[in-house]
Amino acid sequence: MSDRSATVSRETAETTIECSFAIDGAGEAEVETGIGFFDHMLSAVATHGLFDLSVVCDGDLHVDDHHTVEDVGLCLGAAIDEALGDRTGIVRFADRRIPLDEAVASVVVDVSGRPLFRFDGEFSQASVGDLTSHMARHFWRSVATEAGLTMHAEIDGENAHHEIEALFKAAARTLDDATQIDDRRADATPSTKGEL
Repeated sequence: MSDRSATVSRETAETTIECSFAIDGAGEAEVETGIGFFDHMLSAVATHGLFDLSVVCDGDLHVDDHHTVEDVGLCLGAAIDEALGDRTGIVRFADRRIPLDEAVASVVVDVSGRPLFRFDGEFSQASVGDLTSHMARHFWRSVATEAGLTMHAEIDGENAHHEIEALFKAAARTLDDATQIDDRRADATPSTKGEL
């Protein structure tokens, strides 16, 4: 199997980011965005998806968390897309439903090359630490857009910390499942079109 990893850099007037991502990792994470709870969630993506992930972001947090979270999502999505290459042999479709105490999140993904993100549910509190809760949704929209994922996500609960954490864990497990190589078609693209 080829090395399914990538490093993506992004520099704007709002953020400077370096993101490295390996699909076939060991769950190792080195994350520094300046937003503690967001760092915790990115580390959870690595841990539960068994991805290796490194993210260093210097963002304009004196403004708010929007640019940092959005741009990290764009970088991670671009790294996922690059690491997938032509997507030959992948399982492609996956879904997971993950609980955390009273909260539950569901994520369905098609690693199709066609970006679409749909989200159902409301976060129970406006923020968790320094992360604005609705930015969790926006983060996954940014990832899906750049990675070429069709992703449907849903959350329900009473505590935004639990809701967001369940969402990130469900997304990680779903992406892990969908990006695995299916030995039955290791040299084929899982599409009637012949390409993704």
